[in-house]
Amino acid sequence: MFRRIHLTALTVFAVGGLLGWLAASNRFVETFAQDKKAESSAKGSMQTTGTPGSPSATETVDGKYIPNPSPKFGGTINLSAKDSKPYWPPQIVPPKGAPNVLLIMTDDQGYGVSGTFGGVVPTPAMDRIAKAGLRYTQFHSTALCSPTRAALITGRNHHSVGSGQIGELATGYPGYNSVIGVENATVGEILKQNGYATSWFGKNHNTPSFQYSTAGPFNQWPIGMGFEYFYGFMGGETDQWTPYLFQNTTQVFPWVGKPGYNLITDMADEAIKHVKQLDAAAPDKPFFVYYVPGGTHSPHQPTKEWIEKFKGKFDLGWNKLREEIFANQKRLGVIPANTVLTPWPKDILPEWDTLTADEKKLFAREAEVFAAYAAYTDHEIGRVIQQVEDMGKLDNTLIIYISGDNGTSAEGTLLGTPNQMTAYNSILKLPIPEMMKAYDAWGSSATYPHMSVAWSWAFDTPFKWTKQVASHFGGTRQGMVMSWPNRIKDAGGIRTQFHHMIDIVPTILEASGIPQPVMANGITQRPIEGVSMVSTWDKANANAPSKRTTQYFEMFGNRAIYHDGWVAATTPPAPPWLLGSVELPEVVNGYKWELYNIADDYSESNDLAAKMPEKLRVMKELFMVEATKYNVFPLDNSVLPRLLASRPSATAGRTVFSYSGEMPGIPIGDAPSILNKSYTITAEVEIPKEGAEGMLVTLGGRFGGYGLYLLKGKPVFTYNFVDLERFRWEGKEALAPGKHTIVFDFTYDGPGFGKGGTGIMKVDDKEVATKKVPHTIPFIMAIDETFDVGVDTRTPVDDKDYQVPFRFSGKIAKLTIKLGPEQLGLEEKKIIQDKNGKRD
Repeated sequence: MFRRIHLTALTVFAVGGLLGWLAASNRFVETFAQDKKAESSAKGSMQTTGTPGSPSATETVDGKYIPNPSPKFGGTINLSAKDSKPYWPPQIVPPKGAPNVLLIMTDDQGYGVSGTFGGVVPTPAMDRIAKAGLRYTQFHSTALCSPTRAALITGRNHHSVGSGQIGELATGYPGYNSVIGVENATVGEILKQNGYATSWFGKNHNTPSFQYSTAGPFNQWPIGMGFEYFYGFMGGETDQWTPYLFQNTTQVFPWVGKPGYNLITDMADEAIKHVKQLDAAAPDKPFFVYYVPGGTHSPHQPTKEWIEKFKGKFDLGWNKLREEIFANQKRLGVIPANTVLTPWPKDILPEWDTLTADEKKLFAREAEVFAAYAAYTDHEIGRVIQQVEDMGKLDNTLIIYISGDNGTSAEGTLLGTPNQMTAYNSILKLPIPEMMKAYDAWGSSATYPHMSVAWSWAFDTPFKWTKQVASHFGGTRQGMVMSWPNRIKDAGGIRTQFHHMIDIVPTILEASGIPQPVMANGITQRPIEGVSMVSTWDKANANAPSKRTTQYFEMFGNRAIYHDGWVAATTPPAPPWLLGSVELPEVVNGYKWELYNIADDYSESNDLAAKMPEKLRVMKELFMVEATKYNVFPLDNSVLPRLLASRPSATAGRTVFSYSGEMPGIPIGDAPSILNKSYTITAEVEIPKEGAEGMLVTLGGRFGGYGLYLLKGKPVFTYNFVDLERFRWEGKEALAPGKHTIVFDFTYDGPGFGKGGTGIMKVDDKEVATKKVPHTIPFIMAIDETFDVGVDTRTPVDDKDYQVPFRFSGKIAKLTIKLGPEQLGLEEKKIIQDKNGKRD
């Protein structure tokens, strides 16, 4: 279609859009210059309470330039203190009446999940906020985790802040490098420097994956982005029983010695403790709490008690579930009365009645666990909200609760999986009988599960598609509620204005009376791109037109443009649950487009593209304008090449890694990667006279990885192929006291991804075990596990052999890993080299 558009028109639109943005930026800089000239008059707008110079004096700063410059000393200094007058700089406080802010967002939940928006999963905490405030029925995400979160905390589009995809797929372009630049101060930074206490609990998927280590830098960690306290996990997901957890920048292990521990409850406990401490220390200081638990991202791991509540609730199947959710949505008024339920995609997803008895039993179990996880997460959120009320602060707290950072996830494959790491490594179909073995354990610490795509589609009712698909509302429409009893009086109201994640920051700033800074920390700021939603709070404006008239969407080449009630969207050329494993069309001109009038067609059920080609042409050109403004180019629909592309790393170019003693907790990005290559692990150890056992080196754990260790004195190397097979090399004799050299040498059968190879274990140059394996892990060995030397900090690679921490009881004088070159075929090399900007 693009080929039929005149290049001149595209150029005018694209350049015009760019010039428009530059003009806006110039106006922003001009405003900065004008404000700087008027700095003295600006000080007149500051509010001071108490006697100036006294210890109790406070000041509300202008807020355009943060941090506020230190005030001049207003006292008197003479030779003697008794002849002098002290003067304390005033404490900075927000404007009078500024609310506390509790910003909540769950994970991987589409529009049809929560009971608040018609779903069958009870969400009483969300109901509570809806009944006290407002429900928004046209609120949108970016269709993926970290891009949505970057937009949410900055008020800018995801490509504007380097987050055009998750950080693990970062490439060296401004819209895709995973770096939130210093010109994009977060809402945490703005509120902190205006006198708020700021904190972040839960998922952090906004630190570049190559900056997870203790070496930092920490400017892209929560504490470097304006959040004074962080308690949560790094990356897109984590095991809820043994999470990859941090307190500020220190890894912590609170589950040790606590049977039944689950992060969802622990996180609520920590947030409650934190706000109670704030209230005790400074009861008048407003707080901003960003509360983002991992529920319901995979792995789906609620407690057993919650799973039992949903037994049998999904025996009706996904087709009937859609009908039930749709009816609930109409009854609640969260979809228009004329909404059409989009048809079930029979060509790509099976209907429930075509399944076998075992399939129905297994799939129902998957949904029970997912629903339990969603309900459990809402319950713990409710405890945090209740704590705010118990402190007497609910009336003056702005609570924003968003159901999901994107549509429901389709990453569990057509069948679901007891171990999501299989899907991440392109193992997209497991035998039903094998999965049934995990039926009773589904959701427990023995599994790392996800559900069938068909459930994901149903939980996005009434829309088409799922997470990752930015072109359709199944990927981007989120239920959102908002309350502030002191200000929002239309309790239980529904709002239909079109809004986006980028609108939350300007809403919080207007509510608190704080402007967007022109300059933060000495850096001129990029304009916030969202619009405030405050005007929608008043009942008189309940049906006012949307202030957001235009919004683009793009993820992995799927794209859409909204403008004044119309949406043009590309048709996804392949389902996202294939996880980039199929060849896709040329991304710029190879996609089909659809057209919808969502003012009359809420669910995008009536494609008008064939009937209105001129309207579609105009909308497509508008997408080009918006994409140019916001760093969307170059478009890229690849997944695997981006995963394997080079990016900044402490390991880049290194082939030899050496360690000594105990060295736990090294993140995967800073660890030697043994994927798709030959390698040699050499451990120089000293065994005490009583013998020794324990871990020498490991990466990964129960759901995929490897470990070299001594078991009752015998050397063992275990390779865990994503919990489907374990390949084991074991010496026959225990090591005698004294010094020894243990070598595990693996020769890879490349070229290509995930090929097999031959491993040889030697002790003091004597071969003690040899084994050939048919395949290895091709793409991702672990997500939330670390590289550990001398100990195992997370989960064991083989539960039958040992339990963590399995600390080595001898001495590791030196441990060395030597890597061979990646052994990829010509085609694999080409796609990776193309992504790295190189050519043969």
